[in-house]
Amino acid sequence: MADSAEFAAPESNDTTDGRPDTATTQATHSAVNWPVFAGTSVIIVAFVLWAAIWPDAASTAIFGAMDWVATNFGWYYILTATIVVVFVIVVAFSRVGRTKMGPDHSRPKFNLFTWAAMLFAAGIGVDLMFFGISGPATNYLTPPDVGAMSDEAARMAPIWTIFHYGIPGWAMYALMGMAFGLFAYRYHLPLSIRSALAPIFGKRIHGAAGHTVEIAATIGTIFGISVSLGIGVVFLNYGLSELFGVPNSLSVQIALMALAVFITIASTVSGVDKGIRRLSELNVILAIVLALWVLFSGQTAHMLDALVQNIGDFFSRFPSMMMNTFAYSTGTADYPAEQWKADWTLFFWAWWIAWAPFVSLFLARISRGRTLRQFVIGVLLIPFSFILMWVSIFGNAALSFFDDQEFLNQAVELPESGFFTLLEQYPGSTFTISIAVLTGMFFYVTSADSGSLVMANMTSKPTMNDSDGPPWLRIVWAVITGALTLVMLFIDGVYTLQAATVMVGLPLSILIYLVMFSLWKVLKTEQLGIDSRQATLPTLLTSRVRDQGERGNWRQRLKHRMSYASETEAADFVSNVASPAIEEVAAEIKSMGFEVSCHRGSHPDSNIPYIDLVVSFPNSEDFKYQAYPVAYSVPSFATNLAAVRDTYYRVEIFSIHGSRGRDIMGYTQDQVITDVLDAYDAHIAYLNLSGDGSLATGDVAANVPEEWIDSDRIDPSTTSEEEHS
Repeated sequence: MADSAEFAAPESNDTTDGRPDTATTQATHSAVNWPVFAGTSVIIVAFVLWAAIWPDAASTAIFGAMDWVATNFGWYYILTATIVVVFVIVVAFSRVGRTKMGPDHSRPKFNLFTWAAMLFAAGIGVDLMFFGISGPATNYLTPPDVGAMSDEAARMAPIWTIFHYGIPGWAMYALMGMAFGLFAYRYHLPLSIRSALAPIFGKRIHGAAGHTVEIAATIGTIFGISVSLGIGVVFLNYGLSELFGVPNSLSVQIALMALAVFITIASTVSGVDKGIRRLSELNVILAIVLALWVLFSGQTAHMLDALVQNIGDFFSRFPSMMMNTFAYSTGTADYPAEQWKADWTLFFWAWWIAWAPFVSLFLARISRGRTLRQFVIGVLLIPFSFILMWVSIFGNAALSFFDDQEFLNQAVELPESGFFTLLEQYPGSTFTISIAVLTGMFFYVTSADSGSLVMANMTSKPTMNDSDGPPWLRIVWAVITGALTLVMLFIDGVYTLQAATVMVGLPLSILIYLVMFSLWKVLKTEQLGIDSRQATLPTLLTSRVRDQGERGNWRQRLKHRMSYASETEAADFVSNVASPAIEEVAAEIKSMGFEVSCHRGSHPDSNIPYIDLVVSFPNSEDFKYQAYPVAYSVPSFATNLAAVRDTYYRVEIFSIHGSRGRDIMGYTQDQVITDVLDAYDAHIAYLNLSGDGSLATGDVAANVPEEWIDSDRIDPSTTSEEEHS
């Protein structure tokens, strides 16, 4: 699974316009969401106590539940993963794929290279070191659908591991990431699961329904994190035993878990989170060094041949692998295909589902301002490219020792040993094993630290400021997660964690379908918006402005086209022309009984005023008309002006979805009033074309609780201050 080291808020404090984001620079913390925290913590603590006091009963229940799920719902897991892949690809390549995770005018916070590097790093984790060897070894010795230790088994051994770590899982992250990004950054709602489901549940999402959804997501997340921590514990324990002769025992694993909790507490209290995140960046370098060492110090030509063939095999066989339920396969005598499916495919799909809320928060945060198409393609392919390279190199390196069946058997029976045993076959093994232990330690520590951070965030009240949960809550979750991990390891090691994840993933998969349905409603509205605006704007944006001014006075029109307003001119226009005109329209609409908000503000950098008008429509999308100053570089052909100053200002009109690129600088008050009415007419026509007006985006805005509107929800004017370029 992906590394969680960077799954907190990105360190960059830039907004889409390059200025500091005061929301992220303030050291504020979200308030605890007590129903979600109490509900989740009580369930998890009760489960931990039950498993600790009656381990035999817990083992019977967990593995019994896993067998029941595998027998009766294996097809459901496989079908769900397929539906998610198809859904995100359709979204990416349809017309709504151009929809931005933010207002229409927003720009990505990170450039393409930095964004790709962050996605690349998200594909690395200690579990790749764990399963990168044991997976191909298992698939070679006990394949689900071909002869054991055959040529075909060797060919498919790394492919199945690449498949389990590949596109289906990242499609689940892309799905949840789209939901987080759209509702938080385009519709101005807090970054939370309940926000993503508001189009379905409406106001009920702020009560028991919303609490239930977030409790379920948090429980799934803590089990997903526990699997990664459990893998990290046993992996590090074996590595330390190889280097220093440390006993491979539960007592050492308890000590390692205590170390993770201690470091989490230290980073929380001392504020060294940035230092811990720097370790994750070092992890990427060390992991790549290990991969290149194995590639170039061994059978390089053969490994590159295998890598190329693995790429071709994966993409050529991917459709059939997606829907393969092994209905006609028996597997081997020692490992039936049904059991292989439960231990691998179903476990991985459940694990991806459990991790989806966790990882998707990070992916959404670093992707603000990107289109859905860019987001989906990047998430599906960039991390996967590293995973494909890693598994192909290490998996095929392990299979190159297929004559040494003892080595492969050990990799299957003791998975944590496979990576270190493989490194022993190459030169400089002491050095490379040391790097592997160090890399595993960094992955383990950063995963524990960021895991507690995300758990604290998920059990706090979400805000628009991306603020984190209180420090004490991080510590509580670090302790609870450590206890859950240890009690599962005590029962039957990592395999118990895998079985529990399959069990928990089944009810949590319902969330996947709810999010898809919610996104479908919202994206249908986006598509309708594209179609209806294209159909109505040409007719509704009449020539009244031109008839009353520009067309009737060609000198005024020419002067407007050739003028480049200074800061003073723009300020004077907004204060003395645009604002009085818009306020006059606002007062008239308010007198008709509508809920109207109209206020003045000033640009945070230039102090040029702006005016913002919002008309609220219950259960429909609000009307927004904002005249906002936007700075541009003086064009080179304006030679006389360019010698005096570098910038000029346009007074652009912004709707709820961003700038329409229309400049009203130079209009008269009557022309501004006419332009407001034209925009209002277009909005009403848009709502009429939408049927009953129950727009998903409108439902979201209408159902935001009062406390979000008063404190946490970004006011339309605030959105402009942070996002206008």
